[in-house]
Amino acid sequence: MRHRFTILDGVVMAGAGALLVIIALDYDLFGPAGPRRSDAARLELAEIAAIAVVLGLLLILALRRMRAQNREVARRIAAEQHARELAFQDPLTGLANRRQFDQIVAEATVSPPGAERTHAVLLMDLNGFKSINDVYGHPVGDAVLAEIGFRLLAVMRESGDEVARLGGDEFGVVATHLRSAEDAGGIALRIIRAVEEPIIAGPAEHTVGVGIGIALFPRDGHDAKEIIRRADIALYRAKAESGSVVRFFEKDMDARVRERSVIERELRRALADGDIHPCYQPVVDLGTGAISGAEALARWHHRELGSIAPERFIPVAEECGLIAALGDHLLRVACRDALDWPPAMTLSINVSPVQLREPGFGLRVLAILGEVGLSPTRLELEITENTLVRDLKASQAALGALRAAGVRIALDDFGTGYSSLYHLRNFPVDRIKVDRSFVDSIDAENESAAIVRALLGLGHGLGIAVTAEGIESARQRDFLIGQGCDQGQGFLYAPALPASELRRLIAEKTSKASAG
Repeated sequence: MRHRFTILDGVVMAGAGALLVIIALDYDLFGPAGPRRSDAARLELAEIAAIAVVLGLLLILALRRMRAQNREVARRIAAEQHARELAFQDPLTGLANRRQFDQIVAEATVSPPGAERTHAVLLMDLNGFKSINDVYGHPVGDAVLAEIGFRLLAVMRESGDEVARLGGDEFGVVATHLRSAEDAGGIALRIIRAVEEPIIAGPAEHTVGVGIGIALFPRDGHDAKEIIRRADIALYRAKAESGSVVRFFEKDMDARVRERSVIERELRRALADGDIHPCYQPVVDLGTGAISGAEALARWHHRELGSIAPERFIPVAEECGLIAALGDHLLRVACRDALDWPPAMTLSINVSPVQLREPGFGLRVLAILGEVGLSPTRLELEITENTLVRDLKASQAALGALRAAGVRIALDDFGTGYSSLYHLRNFPVDRIKVDRSFVDSIDAENESAAIVRALLGLGHGLGIAVTAEGIESARQRDFLIGQGCDQGQGFLYAPALPASELRRLIAEKTSKASAG
């Protein structure tokens, strides 16, 4: 074992050295033959020896302290280096993290590309990753993310490209000194091909897609913050579409995002103030012409923005977590209005797929019915055919108990969602609604007329009532009556009406029927 020099070793050595000095001087430096020193001389020698011991100890302590300080400095330098690595590196993938990514983009923007060159920022978000975490657990999800990080590095150029994991399943790429936007698109396509290759992790093989948004410097902005924001806007557009999609930033996207931000802010205020309310489009029995029900449709008239269509604010409500509150509000108001209708009339209302996925949706519906006092048999919930096809199990879980309680279920936009007899067998519905796109072209296209006949035959063959949407002409109505369609709705009968106007229309129909 290697001997470590200690303070005790230094004391021993200093004492031994001082003793040797005393002996040497006391015996005349060369031996015992010389004359003896006086007591005063010996005392002086002892003092010299003591001073030598003290000086030796001080020197040794100083050296020891210097060595300890050097070790502490080295430890601190190593710790600071490790802290810097942690601060700028994603621990799971080894890629740069968001902080370093922002710094890389900033450095790129202060080093403009040469003539006819561009820098590109690509932001990406994985499609289908959440289900891997939910089904197989986070360790498998982490393995998939690590593999994605490795693949991203593999498809980058040898120089000029930096890859980062920004958090969760979000990644970013900075590609500098590209010749054109097409080069950035080429990087994005290589990323899509690499990511979509199956990944084996845990007990299964996994396939994910990726949405990619791209912003170019200096075309799309002049600083790092603006370039990243606009790449994020392009990514938002890409994520709105299905599958792996690449979208470059466009100026009109910025206007849409700003508009969406305004709608979200005003939507929260409108919900708090009760400014969004249902209007009702009558559903008519085609055989008798009587009003058999009404569909509640959300309407929002903003004091400054004017009428805001549901197609604009419903998706915003879904994305920002307001759809449950909005849906409950509309259902509660509509149920109260329906209490003033004849008891035989039904109330139909659309249900968002986001609502179906929320725990306790069915219980909330039944609670509102109980609170208002409307019978469950008078309520009909409409889900789109696409919702049923994409998530049959969620639809079964959310609506099965409601149907058992007497609530009716209608399949909206039928004919557009590629559902099959398998779906209808495993999720029985009370009504199918033929999409208006087929009804619109009954007069002009033989194919549309044939499709409507087939859908009516399918519904009747399964014992399901059929309603046709979008009836606008007497010819369309007569064709549907001739094919045995049960109910219809559209502008031929009435647009969506406020509650007071619907009550007036019902009263007119009732008095005419009594007079007849």
